[in-house]
Amino acid sequence: MTAAHQAPSSPPVSFEIKSANLPLVALLLKTANLQVLTQDLAQRFGDIPDFFDNDPLVIDLTPLTAAAKRNAAPADAIDFKALLQLLTSYKIKAIALRGGTPEHMAAGLACGLLPAPDARVVASASPAAEQTQAESPAASPAPAAVSTPPEAPLGAMVISRPLRSGQQVYARGRDLVIMAMVNAGAEVIADGHIHVYAPLRGKAMAGARGNTEARIFALSLEAELISIAGIYRTSDVALPAHVRGKPAMVSLQSSGDGDKLVMEALA
Repeated sequence: MTAAHQAPSSPPVSFEIKSANLPLVALLLKTANLQVLTQDLAQRFGDIPDFFDNDPLVIDLTPLTAAAKRNAAPADAIDFKALLQLLTSYKIKAIALRGGTPEHMAAGLACGLLPAPDARVVASASPAAEQTQAESPAASPAPAAVSTPPEAPLGAMVISRPLRSGQQVYARGRDLVIMAMVNAGAEVIADGHIHVYAPLRGKAMAGARGNTEARIFALSLEAELISIAGIYRTSDVALPAHVRGKPAMVSLQSSGDGDKLVMEALA
């Protein structure tokens, strides 16, 4: 008779095993053309070298496979080795893969990625507008990494000096409060909200890592570019008269037609 295996009566003193949650960035890949992806990543993040800091990432191929299914065509093959090298150059550590075809999954796993079928990408939220809203045309940027807002945000970064053309401030994982003018050519970026208690004439990008609840507040809205969670509007389209040069708030609204920026005048 084989002796029954008995579990130890007390836990080991050298280790413990517990469940853990890891906040991941998600790359929703919409093309297998890495040349296009390289150009779009450079356009979006090329001038923000510290945007990522060895963030763990899951590659989500759902958009790519869904497009192939709609077109009744086989999904394009992906050069995962080159893709991982590209992401590493932006200080992104791809560790998992989801949503691909069996061929995609096999190729990704061969490059060291882990299958993550249960990974959930946070969908865009639709903030409620409390005042009369002016809807602005919004352009969707190229595929870019997105993430959930930080679970324990840091205190706001406060800038008291004016920002000149060419200067850039990035509030990583927090809100950004600016007490002086943001001149044309300057860039202010935050993972959370952006508050400018002076004229905002440069570029303002809130929710930079995918926080769709982020908002932009300005004492005088004159921006040459505004963006929330990657949805942006440039000065090529003039600001509505009821918010241009006036106190205003910019938020992101989602609908069946996609995401759009909404600008509201503040009393």
